[in-house]
Amino acid sequence: MTVHTPRAVVLDGPGRHRIAPAGPVPPGPGEALVRVHAAGICGSDREMYAGTRPEGYVRYPVTPGHEWSGTVEAVGAGVADGLVGRKVVGEGFRNCQVCERCHAGETTLCSAPYEETGFTQPGAMADTLTLPARLLHVLDDAADLRTAALLEPAACVAAALLKAPAAPGERVAVVGTGTLGMLAVQFLAAVSPAELLVVGTGRVREELAASFGATRFRTSAELADAEGEYDLVVEAAGSASAARVSAGLLRRGGRMALTGIPAPGALGLDPTDLVVRQLTVHTVFGAPPAAWAHTVRAFDAGILDPAPLITHDLPLEEYADALELLGSRDPKVGKVLLRP
Repeated sequence: MTVHTPRAVVLDGPGRHRIAPAGPVPPGPGEALVRVHAAGICGSDREMYAGTRPEGYVRYPVTPGHEWSGTVEAVGAGVADGLVGRKVVGEGFRNCQVCERCHAGETTLCSAPYEETGFTQPGAMADTLTLPARLLHVLDDAADLRTAALLEPAACVAAALLKAPAAPGERVAVVGTGTLGMLAVQFLAAVSPAELLVVGTGRVREELAASFGATRFRTSAELADAEGEYDLVVEAAGSASAARVSAGLLRRGGRMALTGIPAPGALGLDPTDLVVRQLTVHTVFGAPPAAWAHTVRAFDAGILDPAPLITHDLPLEEYADALELLGSRDPKVGKVLLRP
């Protein structure tokens, strides 16, 4: 009989990782112990491995994994026993709950020093994860936990669209065809826009975008007839060039939501253009509780289905291979999951 030894990915520093034994951490007061079902890998995880994540936003050694799903196995004092056995996802930001921004519900703007699961606190690339129970969001009992691992990036998109909501009948666009962009298409399609344009660097995801509700697809080189036409544009590529393209698509007085983080010093938006055309720019960094709740409701209702975005499931031991897949720029590689 094979005995499974609990383990975790440990990133000791840039380019240095190991698979280490890691038994469950008993939940303390207010905490929950979750059996991890799947953990997603995103660009931030590659930054941690490469050592390019901004100072203060990672603390080595650390177990990565901020996109995840799982089942509650145990709870600590002060947490309802009914949580045990429930399927869950969880917020990453370890907010203080007492500052002015936290009291306003804007937990991603918490004034306390930055702390986040998978970056400065142990993450979900492990068999189990122990975290404050207040960060958990309970899923429907029939929820597909493999797909639910993508609810963290979906919540970031929801945060942008709660700040810059689309109204039925508006002309809307999404710039970027990665995970965030494709999730944005699903959210926007649900509000019945008059037009839903998707802009990509190539046409690889044109069919997928159409299946999610896009009515039009253009590459970034094919936008001459689309400039100045859109009420709302969601930038989901995280580059200065994508921000410029997004601004160019907006009508006068239009709204834009930036979900990505361009490289430091990159020149993206023209302040003069923003002022003269009276454009409104919204930004997000992570997702507050309201965005998570909105995302879970959409997922449980079947409005949001990230499953088609997943292309690879790998064991924890293939963490380095998963990072290589993500960085390969192979058009056949979508979302990569690690499965403890």
